[in-house]
Amino acid sequence: MKCLEKFEVQNDYLMGNNKQSMSPLLDTLKMERVSTILNPAYPYPHEHSRHTIMAVVVGCLFFISSDNMHTLIQKLDSNVKWWSMYLCLIGFFYFFSSPFIGKTIKPSYSNFSRWYVVWTFVAALYHLPSFQSMGVDLRMNLSLFLTIYVSSVVFLTAFHIIFLGLWYVGIVARVAGKRPEFFTIIQNCAVISIACCVFYSHCGNRAIQRDKYLDQRNSLYSMLFMKSEDGNSWLSNFLHMYELKDQICSSWFAPVGSASDYPLLSKWVIYGELVCSGSCAGPSDEISPLYSLWATFIGLYIANYVVERSTGWALTHPLSLSKYERLKKQMKPDFLDMVPWYSGTSADLFKTMFDLLVSVTLFVGRFDMRMMQAAMNKVPDEAKDGDLLYDHLNERDELWFDFVADTGDGGNSSYAVARLLAQPSIQLKTDSPMYALPRGDLLLIGGDLAYPNPSMFTYEKRFFCPFESALQPPPWYKAEHIALIKPEIPFGITDLHQYDGPQCFIIPGNHDWFDGLHTFMRYICHKSWLGGWLLPQKKSYFALQLPKGWWIFGLDLALHCDIDVYQFKFFAELCKDKIGENDSVIVMTHEPNWLLDWYWNETTGKNASHLICDYLKGRCKLRIAGDLHHYMRHSVMPSEKPVHVQHLLVNGCGGAFLHPTHVFKNFSKFHGAAYDSKATYPSFDDSSKIALGNILKFRKKNWQFDIIGGVIYFVLVFSMFPQCNVIQILQEDSWLGRLKSFSTTLCNAFAYMLQYSYVSSAGTLILMMSSYSFVPSKLSRKRRALIGVLHVLAHMVASFILMLLLELGIEICIRNHLLATSGYHTLYEWYRAMEIEHFPDPTGLRARMEKWTFGLYPACIKYLMSAFDIPEVMAVTRGNICNSGMESLSRGSAIIYYASVFLYFWVFSTPVVSLIFGSYLYICINWFHIHFDEAFSSLRIANYKAFTRFHITVDGDLEVFTLAVDKVPKSWKLDPEWDAEVRLPQQLSHHRRFPSKWKAASGPDPINSVRVVDHFVIERTKPNQSPRQPT
Repeated sequence: MKCLEKFEVQNDYLMGNNKQSMSPLLDTLKMERVSTILNPAYPYPHEHSRHTIMAVVVGCLFFISSDNMHTLIQKLDSNVKWWSMYLCLIGFFYFFSSPFIGKTIKPSYSNFSRWYVVWTFVAALYHLPSFQSMGVDLRMNLSLFLTIYVSSVVFLTAFHIIFLGLWYVGIVARVAGKRPEFFTIIQNCAVISIACCVFYSHCGNRAIQRDKYLDQRNSLYSMLFMKSEDGNSWLSNFLHMYELKDQICSSWFAPVGSASDYPLLSKWVIYGELVCSGSCAGPSDEISPLYSLWATFIGLYIANYVVERSTGWALTHPLSLSKYERLKKQMKPDFLDMVPWYSGTSADLFKTMFDLLVSVTLFVGRFDMRMMQAAMNKVPDEAKDGDLLYDHLNERDELWFDFVADTGDGGNSSYAVARLLAQPSIQLKTDSPMYALPRGDLLLIGGDLAYPNPSMFTYEKRFFCPFESALQPPPWYKAEHIALIKPEIPFGITDLHQYDGPQCFIIPGNHDWFDGLHTFMRYICHKSWLGGWLLPQKKSYFALQLPKGWWIFGLDLALHCDIDVYQFKFFAELCKDKIGENDSVIVMTHEPNWLLDWYWNETTGKNASHLICDYLKGRCKLRIAGDLHHYMRHSVMPSEKPVHVQHLLVNGCGGAFLHPTHVFKNFSKFHGAAYDSKATYPSFDDSSKIALGNILKFRKKNWQFDIIGGVIYFVLVFSMFPQCNVIQILQEDSWLGRLKSFSTTLCNAFAYMLQYSYVSSAGTLILMMSSYSFVPSKLSRKRRALIGVLHVLAHMVASFILMLLLELGIEICIRNHLLATSGYHTLYEWYRAMEIEHFPDPTGLRARMEKWTFGLYPACIKYLMSAFDIPEVMAVTRGNICNSGMESLSRGSAIIYYASVFLYFWVFSTPVVSLIFGSYLYICINWFHIHFDEAFSSLRIANYKAFTRFHITVDGDLEVFTLAVDKVPKSWKLDPEWDAEVRLPQQLSHHRRFPSKWKAASGPDPINSVRVVDHFVIERTKPNQSPRQPT
């Protein structure tokens, strides 16, 4: 598997086996372990940029604190509308970005969200008043940032193209051929531009005369290191932040020189403005300090890149043994996160829906892989077929075996369970002395091996990888190997009866059938190893003969929720010919139809029920299943009526997200017999409390839902933009009057949508139909319609309120001359005027650049500033619509207007739609007991994991332990005991004392926190006892 391949790569890196990175010199020195900065250990690809950003932030805070920040409060407009707008703007942007604060969920979307928020937030913020009091001219900083940013991107892009060209012709080293990520260039340019803007906003572009420069430098030196006449130290002067800032600006960041000092650069630099008390004698010939700072940053970037990419082995240095051991401890597994079921961007989920549609259309009733397996059977008497019946375990005196289901979701949860399954024994702390449960000789997996759909990627990464980490496959194992003749037992063993290692038998679940069982057949029926567990099975269903008269029937229900006739024939003949009157049978299925049929008020699995009731005739002591991701056990209540099944056990806690238990609290009857709930995990009360997370954590857990929710809300209000008369709300004198006016405007907008809108009306109708069909069919049509209408109405009211708040904010800014003052290019025109005044260009550098780029130089900056200033574009276009109507706009202008509105409306709407939808799920799951799948898949809970361990005793009784882990570790590290254990050549991993590679890096390890949540004993049927009587 790819998981094992990554382990090998990590070990090769640590052991210095990456031969491409080693030089002949290192080979001569026989260095076994090397490290290189060309392979950084940081998980984040732009570590240098992060350090630079931190330095810029510290510098910015220093400058702002020196400019008397308290004046911001004194000068801020006392009008409550500005306070409200600041509060709303900051609040919406905070809630939008809250899922990404403090962690990198996914580099692509997280980085996009980070820059998207900065872009839209700053573009809106700089139009609001009172930031001049901080000494920060946002308008100047924005325009300057965009100019420096474009220049940096162009310059660094040209540099990388030239450098790659030098590599292509062979002038620089081979390592230089690795192309940099374009996003790295973009981010570095942004950091450089921000640093330059912070410097300019507090130091300006001053060109200082030479004689004053030396005096200021000496005065700074004396201030820092000499004491003044009154005896005060330099520390007292440090408290005068403003003076210190001025000294730093004029001394540390002073111009590097004049044009006369660098005659070759005199026509290629920007000059600083001359600051003098009176009239200046002439233009400044001092190079701009801002230009010097930018050139320094660019030079450092180029130097760092050239050194890294052109020296190759010169940067490689020997790695000490202590550092090698430290790096090994920092190794982490590459486990996948829980499946994002509410993702609007997941290709896996779209593929799952497509596969499900094809499976239901093609395989249900038309083509069945189980029929194909029966047709390929070479033995006429299936009851004697070694492909379906396995009896190699029945001669043992006692047997331990495990059951787990629904494994392949999050890597952390799946590995936590697999780690427990792989341990030679589990030590349990009870009231009595330590009690040890040995590892199961047999592992039963009840389906749904990988989510959301069966594919090579999901099976390898979500299923095989955690199990291979817990118990490694044999040394000779190859991931690409296909087993032609099974079982492929280890060398030196002639028969499966002689093999003493753990074995595994698996039935498929509904998710495994989404591709017609193709991936299951490839990875289970034609592979020999699941980690260190041997896979002897050849078909998707099987029968196991165990010691002391115990049997296991592994049924394949497919997507029919029932067994096919060929499968029924095999098990029916087995009941007649093989199973004795006093034998006991465990029936394993994927779906617990006793719970689901009661919940949905339907009847499924008629063939399976016919087999259990009419052929087993009370010999079925236990039914085990998964599919529901919790643990529940019901036992039959004493009765004189015949009992077909004594115990019903559901355990789907193998790794998938948690399901609620309180929804099934009232289940009590099956096959005419009464059952009592004996154990649940989690408890009914805990399950109900967990559902509260839908209100508080829905968006944090399902940030990919932004795409769906934001688009739906925008479609609902699309036809209502713009609201030209929204200013009448603020013309009311009292807050009550404003609230009434706001409500009236809201109702008028809704009436307008019904009378004149096409897009919003169609979107509302589609949403209403979708909401009705989303409500489970177990409710009556009236209740489904009522719940669906209320759900949609809540979303409509929220979207309309957000639309009016956005329009109200824009209208307030327009009325106060903060927006729509001079057209689309207000920012660019203002910047050009400021540029001419504060950035002298006596040599005509800008004119030459405009000529050489055919006008692209000013045009790119002009339209980039216009694209950046979204509120201005929105306000100007809105004014044109309100004055001349929508017909006055061209199609392109209309697209630009709605796109600019969507950029802000999306930020406002995504937290709200998630809050309302999460509240809907909470109400439905706790009040109506519906949406148990949807309400808990949204939480993506990796905790509450469990498996069941069985013990057939020497007396023939079946002892059942259910072991659970309440909290699953979120991070793992290399287990030093596993690493230090001596491994013999060709040694099988189940012989190791420490078989699992990773242990918990934070919190308690599952081995130490595991506990028993249920324990019971099923007695064997005695010769004189009727099998239909409960034991």
